[in-house]
Amino acid sequence: MSLETRIDDDWKTAMKAGERPKKDALSLLRAAIKQKRVDEKIEITDAAVIAVIEKMLKQRKDSITQYEAARRQDLADAEKFEVSVLATYMPQGLSAAEIEAIVTAAVAQSGAKVPSDMGKVIALVKPQVAGRADMGEVSRLVKAKLAGA
Repeated sequence: MSLETRIDDDWKTAMKAGERPKKDALSLLRAAIKQKRVDEKIEITDAAVIAVIEKMLKQRKDSITQYEAARRQDLADAEKFEVSVLATYMPQGLSAAEIEAIVTAAVAQSGAKVPSDMGKVIALVKPQVAGRADMGEVSRLVKAKLAGA
């Protein structure tokens, strides 16, 4: 079953069960997926759905930070709920050791020696960790490896 089909089924189930917050979160996700399909005129794959979810998760996390800074806990809690719903569709995350191994292999494979070679390493790492690791953390690790190389 494709990820998009699973999302649609969960949306229908939430709607039938009267779980309005979950239904609303999934409605936003379904709309974002449809928007990507229309804008890019592509057939949606699981990888494309994961990219949409990653983008939405990042937006929600930024909103949570801003709401908490503004002392609007009610809005922050709503965003946290959406994060919990969206996160269920993400693949299992990689451990720190797995990420380290992937980055080390990419540095060796690309022949990167200096921090300005970071783009080469990220190009090799990104497809392997997409949706399974925070790219900000990956970037910091690559930078540290290249600075110490």
